[in-house]
Amino acid sequence: MKGTLSMYQCGNWVKGEGGVREILDPSSATIITKVTEATATQVNFAINAARVAFDSTDWHRNTALRVKVLRSLANLVEKSAEEIARIETKNTGKPIRESRLDISDSIACLRYYADLVEHKEVWEKEMGDGTISRVKDEAIGVCALIVPWNFPLLLGIWKLAPALAAGNTVVFKPSELTPLSFIKLAILAEKAGIPKGVFNLVLGDGKVGQALVEHPAVDKVSFTGGSKTGQWIYEQCAKHIKRVSLELGGKSPLLIFDDANLENAVDWAMFGAFFNQGQVCVASSRILVHESMHEEFLKRLSNRLSALIVGDPLDEHTEMGPLISQGHLQKIQDYLAIGISEGANLYFGGEQILENHGFYITPAIFTNVKQDMRIVQEEIFGPVITVQSFSEEVEAIQLANGTVFGLAAGVLSQDLERAKRVADQLKAGTVWINGYHTPHIEAPWGGFKQSGIGRELGPDGLSAFIERKHININQKLGSNHWYKRI
Repeated sequence: MKGTLSMYQCGNWVKGEGGVREILDPSSATIITKVTEATATQVNFAINAARVAFDSTDWHRNTALRVKVLRSLANLVEKSAEEIARIETKNTGKPIRESRLDISDSIACLRYYADLVEHKEVWEKEMGDGTISRVKDEAIGVCALIVPWNFPLLLGIWKLAPALAAGNTVVFKPSELTPLSFIKLAILAEKAGIPKGVFNLVLGDGKVGQALVEHPAVDKVSFTGGSKTGQWIYEQCAKHIKRVSLELGGKSPLLIFDDANLENAVDWAMFGAFFNQGQVCVASSRILVHESMHEEFLKRLSNRLSALIVGDPLDEHTEMGPLISQGHLQKIQDYLAIGISEGANLYFGGEQILENHGFYITPAIFTNVKQDMRIVQEEIFGPVITVQSFSEEVEAIQLANGTVFGLAAGVLSQDLERAKRVADQLKAGTVWINGYHTPHIEAPWGGFKQSGIGRELGPDGLSAFIERKHININQKLGSNHWYKRI
């Protein structure tokens, strides 16, 4: 993608008047391209375009049209899958194999919600008083969708697909760091025949997001990102009773019991903690290992990390790429310093890789940590983990639940009854037993406690963009059942 790229509003490509931003390749710290960003006036225009499209077109009433557009968009993304994967890798630094997986899951998500609304049945039932009750699902209206930089396309599709499937109109804001894959998606959405104003793309930083959240014509805000920003969004939406969904931070534990296969446990710990450079809300950043396996687990994990291929994310053999930006690299380094100052032992890694010329750092393991340390309690959002030992099941559960977050968790044990028992007691929105990290489009995704409000994916993901109306029909005209009962 070359040249200065623009935004998509009301079916037109518009040059942003809020300034020009250079988009960097995190593997080399070089400029990929430039984009123009929105002013408050342009944000207002996009919202008004979405409002007009919702109020004056047949989009929210025409299920067949929505299904057709979503399926067409899925097909177009599939045809451009390799191109989009390379765009995603170049913009985020994630290994190309991981980007291909993101694109595949995005295509599946578009098709899932097209199928779901096409085959959705109207709930209707005769009530005890002889009346008929019908539940009718209606679109909410104008939805502001705001996503972070770690999974730009995939997390965006998790919101966009159900929002459009339900009949809403959308103003979408990607992270200012990673807008490129959604610019490509907007090009494809236009080709898919999406009506003018139904899908609008605005670019910019937090000021653009703030203008979206505070605008009175926005009916629903769906946000994925940091807990502090999520708290502010929740407060703003409460002022006008706007609908809101929040998928926020995590500090997720992986519990490894004494009967787990040790080599398999190392595999899952590697995948859970360092996938996408650990820049994942559900990353297993807290490893809890039974004391009988603790030392051997650390030895095997550090040996595996020593052999990890860190480098060019477009190289098919690369297993870990760079962090997203210089600022984020500095944040990770600050947390490494905090951990050491708190008395934790930096057991492995945490060294910047200068020869790669990008934002690279080696994976880090902290041991000898205490539950109240910041590196245990706060989301670092990078390739930094803590490893703690436990002796009893109840202790493992207490440690696992001992943060303000509750997004995800994992349990590794050959005793499935114990694993299920433990999973039932973990305060997390998703718990994997003998696995980790894999979301399923058909199942809900979201967090307990300060990890968010609401659920994405599955039927819950569609419900998040729906207003549900109950219509009760008295078929005996003039008959007043309630009055007679009194």
